[in-house]
Amino acid sequence: MSSAARFRLVGGPTVLIEIGGLRLLTDPTFDGPGEYGRPTVRLVKTAPPAITPAELGPVDVALVSHDEHPDNLDRSGRAFLATVPTVLTTASGAGRLGGGTIGLLPWQTHEVPRPDGGVLAVTAVPAQHGPEGCEPVTGDVIGFVLTGADLPSVYVSGDNAALGPVREIAERFGPLDTAVLFAGAARPGALDGALLTLDGRLAAEAAAILGARRVVPAHLDSWGHFTEGLAEFVEAFTAAGLADRLLLDSGV
Repeated sequence: MSSAARFRLVGGPTVLIEIGGLRLLTDPTFDGPGEYGRPTVRLVKTAPPAITPAELGPVDVALVSHDEHPDNLDRSGRAFLATVPTVLTTASGAGRLGGGTIGLLPWQTHEVPRPDGGVLAVTAVPAQHGPEGCEPVTGDVIGFVLTGADLPSVYVSGDNAALGPVREIAERFGPLDTAVLFAGAARPGALDGALLTLDGRLAAEAAAILGARRVVPAHLDSWGHFTEGLAEFVEAFTAAGLADRLLLDSGV
């Protein structure tokens, strides 16, 4: 492979991915601690991001798994999108965000030119943000798979709580080099307290299904509705015999 991918954890679902000479950011969230009123639930952010947008530097592509929940796209994150040349999100989300935002349906691909003259293919993939049939409550959500000639493959789960979409992704793209798994076992109180993101056990199963060589845990801190943190994530991977796949350093 011509280059490895590097990952920097910013906080919550926000991860900087450097691959193929490009800098991509998942679900920008830069607000400080505070409360967000929602029609059916109350979301509380408990910690600030590890770095500010100014410290982060320029970003080429923003990968927004969905725009309707502030723990995945907050006020500062929305402002940050205006500085990013390419913003990719759901088809419905592109209509809400406007501007030059590009909406993708599952399995659609957008190609981003690389500085070396090649391209990075960003493919939207399915995500299920809760139990089956949750979409009228949670809205549309996608994940992303990054591929390119001589590049490692990277899966970004977005807010997914089911293994069905993971199996579909593995059939088309597996085995994958790295999986960025949004976890935290989110239970904000909607949908009778069902899981809205992976818990540690399901994340370990997802990693095994994908054949992921490396796993970056994300979206398991900084919000009060997460019922598991990094310790539980590591414990689950240890129990599954997969702890050696974890990337826990924020600058790896």
